[in-house]
Amino acid sequence: MSHKQEFLHSAHPIDPAMREQVMDHLRAIEVEHQVTILFACESGSRGWGFASPDSDYDVRFIYVNRLPWYLTVAPGRDVIELPISGDLDINGWDLRKALGLLRESNPTLLEWLRSPIVYREETEVMARFRALAEQVFSNAKGWHHYASMAKKNFREHLQADTVRYKKYLYVLRPLLAARWIRAQPGVPPMRFAELAQHTLDPATDAALIAEINALLEVKMRAGEAATSPRWPGIHAFIEAELARNAVEPVQALPTRGAVALDAMLHDTVLRFDPTAMKEPAC
Repeated sequence: MSHKQEFLHSAHPIDPAMREQVMDHLRAIEVEHQVTILFACESGSRGWGFASPDSDYDVRFIYVNRLPWYLTVAPGRDVIELPISGDLDINGWDLRKALGLLRESNPTLLEWLRSPIVYREETEVMARFRALAEQVFSNAKGWHHYASMAKKNFREHLQADTVRYKKYLYVLRPLLAARWIRAQPGVPPMRFAELAQHTLDPATDAALIAEINALLEVKMRAGEAATSPRWPGIHAFIEAELARNAVEPVQALPTRGAVALDAMLHDTVLRFDPTAMKEPAC
């Protein structure tokens, strides 16, 4: 049986009415804040592929301000956040902030770039952005982030005899992402199913795969707060993988220079500011 056949439980449900509501909010943000949204996607459990029926819509976006915003002595606020409304959570980062985080191999930003649910995208700009993400990615920073996240979530959420379904996935995802980076030093995929397909072996991990599939199936039918007794196979895998991470950290590989990040900021700001290249009045 192929890897793809092993992991069947993956879904990215977006209600059409909610999608239209998201698009309306994004258009309103551009008008109110005088920005251009370059990219908007779904983050969180819907992007990972294991949303519950009552999961929120976590919309994340990258935007560029007009040129004058970048030319002040005191820096402006580089985040736009809308108040959470019902199931809808929308916030975004300015391009300069996003490029700074890209330089640091910020995993949250890198996951946005690989989201299977994209609401808006300036195709040419984001193709350049994604290429830069691969160039400047630090395998060591990425690995340490995911390994630390898995360790922290395990310590805080999986010590009781009864645990929330989603907390297992909040440990499994970063563990498998760290395993991905160890095996192939690049940016791991966002989708949990894809991550699992490439880091678990059906020949040797069959029982674990079956248990994860069962967990995914029940989690995607249950509410966000649903709990169950410990899953012994998954629990044993997590403990073994955490132990390995503790004694075998990855070795840092060289990354290419980040000079191109400045060039992208410069080019994108000028491109999307309609007044930037106009001659001053005499």
